[in-house]
Amino acid sequence: MHFDPAAMDGGAFYRVLNSVVVPRPIAWVCSRSAEGVANLAPHSFYTVACVSPPVVQFTSVGRKDSLDNVEATGEFTVSLTPEWLFEQVNATGTDFPPGVGEPEEVGIALEPGERVGVPRVAGSPVAVECTLHSTVRLGDSTVVFGRVELISVWESVVEGGRPRIERLQPLARLGGNEWTTLGEVREIGRISYRRWAEDPSIGENLRQQ
Repeated sequence: MHFDPAAMDGGAFYRVLNSVVVPRPIAWVCSRSAEGVANLAPHSFYTVACVSPPVVQFTSVGRKDSLDNVEATGEFTVSLTPEWLFEQVNATGTDFPPGVGEPEEVGIALEPGERVGVPRVAGSPVAVECTLHSTVRLGDSTVVFGRVELISVWESVVEGGRPRIERLQPLARLGGNEWTTLGEVREIGRISYRRWAEDPSIGENLRQQ
């Protein structure tokens, strides 16, 4: 089957796109309005944009409170969405009207950020504190780039100098109303070209699979 965006309703193509770009990490974005109301919303178009300087990005599809607040204050935090807060994460995606704080409605405890004036989710093991780097408007969406000022991680999930994925237990988004948990973790080292050239059996074994 072919799915042609030029021949399909935008909503129908959006559902297809969401079903094939999977799994997607979730940015649980906390922001604060100019009036001081804390907003907390999950955004599943989220990734690292740059390493040096460290920049992360999330996309606001349409004009959301997160975007308005970040543009107004220039700060936000991204908390990791852990499996044990699954229902709360989903509930913060409710289309509450502006001025209504999701953390209070859903019962999410917040704690102060260390480098920015926006709180983080207290029950999440990871928080990325950001200042606004820039935004890019693309059609009906806006990509928000945040300069990473600090990453706070629970000591209990760190081993060998880095957070361990099995202790973070992150949620990810799939298509429709589907979500996924960590599942099986597979580890494999990257093959250097020197090793590839010195050991012809590597390529031969792959070609025979």
